[in-house]
Amino acid sequence: MQSTAVKDYLLTLQQNIVATLENLDGGSFIVDSWQRPEGGGGISRVIEDSALLERGGVLFSHVTGSQMPASATAHRPELAGRAWEAMGVSLVLHPKNPYVPTVHLNVRMFRAHAPGQDDVCWFGGGMDLTPFYGFEEDAVHFHVTCRNALAPLGAGHYPHFKAWCDRYFFLKHRNEARGIGGIFFDDFTEGGFEGGFAMMRAVGDAFLPAYVPIVERRRELAYGERERDWQGYRRGRYVEFNLVWDRGTLFGLQSGGRTESILCSMPPLAKWRYQWQPPEGSPEAQLLSDFLPVRDWLA
Repeated sequence: MQSTAVKDYLLTLQQNIVATLENLDGGSFIVDSWQRPEGGGGISRVIEDSALLERGGVLFSHVTGSQMPASATAHRPELAGRAWEAMGVSLVLHPKNPYVPTVHLNVRMFRAHAPGQDDVCWFGGGMDLTPFYGFEEDAVHFHVTCRNALAPLGAGHYPHFKAWCDRYFFLKHRNEARGIGGIFFDDFTEGGFEGGFAMMRAVGDAFLPAYVPIVERRRELAYGERERDWQGYRRGRYVEFNLVWDRGTLFGLQSGGRTESILCSMPPLAKWRYQWQPPEGSPEAQLLSDFLPVRDWLA
């Protein structure tokens, strides 16, 4: 069955990512299995206040419902009233060291079904990097890995998904990008089920090669209160995006998802200031001027 193949892949992806992160960190993720009264459940794997990660969540969910939620039918009104299932792996990692960037990955499948009608199935996902201090080497590596992962499925996917990511992870109320982007796609049906599943696997399998080398380069850099203070300030932007603009957060809350798991993406510490900017010419200001504006990192 198609759903079973996707579920098996996602559970294996979650396990492989967690095992790699535990090896890097030296700590252990707790395992929290949960059930949803409306249908389905998931496995949340979470680590907090460890050597590398101040918080990390690698979450698998497989949830079902009898009626499509409003956040989904707003984009696909012809599916209103259908039963549905959604499954995916989503992770957010908030490292302790401010020189190691925050990272996000999500891969997912959604299926709408009704008696006597063909199933409607689509895929989505992507990954994006949110550094607090800019390193050209890291940005180029992340984007090259994304491009190479998608290349076997078509040369046009990376530029299209990169531009989509730049548009999506953008704080409209501040006219500011969340980070340096990556790739993002949604409602993907090209090539039918096999084409969408192949795209999901390409993105999921590229995550560790994209992120682990950056962690290994930056994790031992010395930092102090100044860097932690800036990290907290920029984390505030991350919170704003997740609560105001993120469709995944909205869908999870509207569909009766598990709030504790949905909000696991939040950093444990964040800060806000009134009308503040970093000193001109500082490394913090360079992040805003040189890294957050949309760039072609492969040029």
